[in-house]
Amino acid sequence: MCADTFGVGIHLTDDELEFVVHVPSDIDSGWTDPEAFQSLLAETVWDLLDQQAVLGTVADRYETGETVTLGTVTLEPDGTVVSHELDAPGGESADRTEGFGR
Repeated sequence: MCADTFGVGIHLTDDELEFVVHVPSDIDSGWTDPEAFQSLLAETVWDLLDQQAVLGTVADRYETGETVTLGTVTLEPDGTVVSHELDAPGGESADRTEGFGR
């Protein structure tokens, strides 16, 4: 298995804030269920960043139609977090971790 790096962010619509995932074009074939890895990514991001603070900042500072990038998370298909590089809007950042979750 090979780890893949996913970009994550928040997209503002008229009605809601959507958690979005940028999936690499050469994704490992071990990822068989898109909903499962998207849920895993969301869980991982909110374990590392304060969800309420991030969503509040995005709602207050950005306009409908914008997508706010939070950074990247590198995962193996078994769910192991290899590393992450995340920054909350407004300058708060999560520590970059190698081998997190092993």
